[in-house]
Amino acid sequence: MKTVNESVWREARERLQMVDAGWRAPGIRRRGLEECRAWMAAQTAHPRLAALARLLTPELTRQQFWSVLVPVEREVARCKVTDIEILDADLPAGAVPAAPRLPLTVVADSLRSAFNVGGLFRTAECFGVAEVVLCGYSPLPTQPQAARAALGAERLVRWRYVEDIRAALAGLKADGIRCVALETVAGAQDLAEAEWLFPCALVLGNERFGLDADVVGLCDAVVRIPLCGRKNSLNVASAFAIAACTARRRFDYPPLKPARRPEAKAQVRL
Repeated sequence: MKTVNESVWREARERLQMVDAGWRAPGIRRRGLEECRAWMAAQTAHPRLAALARLLTPELTRQQFWSVLVPVEREVARCKVTDIEILDADLPAGAVPAAPRLPLTVVADSLRSAFNVGGLFRTAECFGVAEVVLCGYSPLPTQPQAARAALGAERLVRWRYVEDIRAALAGLKADGIRCVALETVAGAQDLAEAEWLFPCALVLGNERFGLDADVVGLCDAVVRIPLCGRKNSLNVASAFAIAACTARRRFDYPPLKPARRPEAKAQVRL
């Protein structure tokens, strides 16, 4: 969400830009300068704004006025619009998505980047993923960088930590959950053509080394994202987003099974 500091600087910019837009009309310019000066001077919690307000005298030239406007615009540029603001605008507070929970567990083994972990949680929440299981040395969503990238999604998605991914997979399979590795190995099936049997778990590996061969061997299936460029892999958070979207669509719109053809009746000669 916007901080108070961001909101104040953005309002200052808007007020100054309105003055600039009406600069050629003396009456509008004079009134705008007076109102802007009074408002900025009243922002006692922001000494820099108060200092700039003293420069807004009725007799200043436009070049002098720009020397006030430009520092404010630069400050606002540092306060970029964050994704969480866009999310808040898209979905009213308290609204509950209508789609059912996706019976998909995400297992991430030894991710290096806290930002990738945060991205994982954000994507998982957007597609309604049931659970995130972090293994190895993957940063936890309680770490500041991960939480910052997750944009609050870490509080909305169920998660747990299991040190050894092999133990995590064994537990999932004991619960009847099919484990599918997302990996670029020979024999991996095209993600879009694979059969999704829910509930299932999608297993992701380290950004540089991927999944260990024995971990891939423990999975029930291996899928890959077909790539057309010279690079053979995607960022793990990006790859998960593609896979989660595919899984969501397959869950919401399962493919129709071909109708079974009736068995041909034996011809009887009379």
